[in-house]
Amino acid sequence: MTEEKLTSAGLILPRVAAGEAEAMGQCLSAFGGLVWSIVRRYLRNQTEAEDLVQEIFIEIWKKAASFNPAVASESTFVGLIARRRAIDHLRRQGRKPDFEPLSAAGSIPLPALEKSSVLLDSETVKSSLASFPADTRQLFDLFFEEGFTHPEIAAKTGLPLGTVKTRLRRGLITLREQLQRIATPNQNPAS
Repeated sequence: MTEEKLTSAGLILPRVAAGEAEAMGQCLSAFGGLVWSIVRRYLRNQTEAEDLVQEIFIEIWKKAASFNPAVASESTFVGLIARRRAIDHLRRQGRKPDFEPLSAAGSIPLPALEKSSVLLDSETVKSSLASFPADTRQLFDLFFEEGFTHPEIAAKTGLPLGTVKTRLRRGLITLREQLQRIATPNQNPAS
């Protein structure tokens, strides 16, 4: 059934909100194409797109009671939810670090030393991290190993967000300096 046929028989979203048995199936039939077209504009990965479409229809089901036909049509209401969820999904993906866990990394090239092709193994990195204070190691683990965002780390540890960012940044600077000293032990630091 198309949206027009369903609309002529009555609005779908108020029936979804009322919990009518067939209403959600009709909603999927009527607005599935619209939701898929919006999601495809934002995502290329088929699996992620399928998951996002499911999330969108769950949100439509939850928010169906807030639909007001005097404000917008059902397709506009559904389209706005789909677009907002797609943008939120992209933002979440952009915040997730795309790093391998240190245990899986074979070697880490130092950007400042790429010309000399110096590579460090993960054990060297781990031993350098062992000299860090326990709270800094915990932040590194939460950020790099578990993939938490800065705000999530702040909530989990109870530290202010600025403190989390500062400690991670200072830790990275210190780690880089230590790894550079390990990679070039024969050079005099004063020169």
